Amino acid sequence: MLTDALLIALLAGLAGVDLFDGLTHFHRPVVLGPLVGLILGDVYTGLLVGGTLELVWMGMVPLAGAQPPNVVIGGVIGTAFAILTKADPKVAIGVAVPFSIAVQGCITLLFTLFSPMMHRCDRMVKELNWRGIERVNYLGITILFAFYFVVAFLPIYFGADAASAMVQKAPVWLLDGLAVAGGMMPAIGFSLLMKVMMKKNLCGLFHPRFYFRHLPEIADPGRGAGRAGDRPDRLL
Repeated sequence: MLTDALLIALLAGLAGVDLFDGLTHFHRPVVLGPLVGLILGDVYTGLLVGGTLELVWMGMVPLAGAQPPNVVIGGVIGTAFAILTKADPKVAIGVAVPFSIAVQGCITLLFTLFSPMMHRCDRMVKELNWRGIERVNYLGITILFAFYFVVAFLPIYFGADAASAMVQKAPVWLLDGLAVAGGMMPAIGFSLLMKVMMKKNLCGLFHPRFYFRHLPEIADPGRGAGRAGDRPDRLL
């Protein structure tokens, strides 16, 4: 279990750096889920949970001070929880979202502590101290990596057995409640996305594109019905 926890923590650290400094979308749950599943030996569940969590975070876009729950920890912990505890993926989602909210609060605090460093960088720019600016950036990346590494490692390594025992002892009504909440999360995430995208001035473009995209599926049954009409005996 130690090796698995270290590999997942390494994955979370790299994804955390990508979230803020790379943005290749390697940090998205739909990518992290199968990778966590590969490490833990259950790619199917990893893909299932990762895809569902992607729907949850699809419409949660960070805007200035409004920060959504942490997508990296939500994807990693949610997938690992589902695989290690053999719980319903919906229950894992219900656990992942509150955990990711707490981690995002820590990230906000961490960035608040980083903010005074910008004044030092301003002085470095005036002094043409490019090496110093590079060191500051690498230091920030290292701290982010270490933060995500530790946050992912601790609950997976020390909390896997406890989480499994907790799920087994949890009352049915609690697990059902988490499953219902987890089932609602993708709908909420998708509705937030549609709230941004579904503008009146864009509807005229959306509907024709939908019909054009699905024209083969719409046309094929029509052709089949027409041919069957020419030969009614084929319907028998």
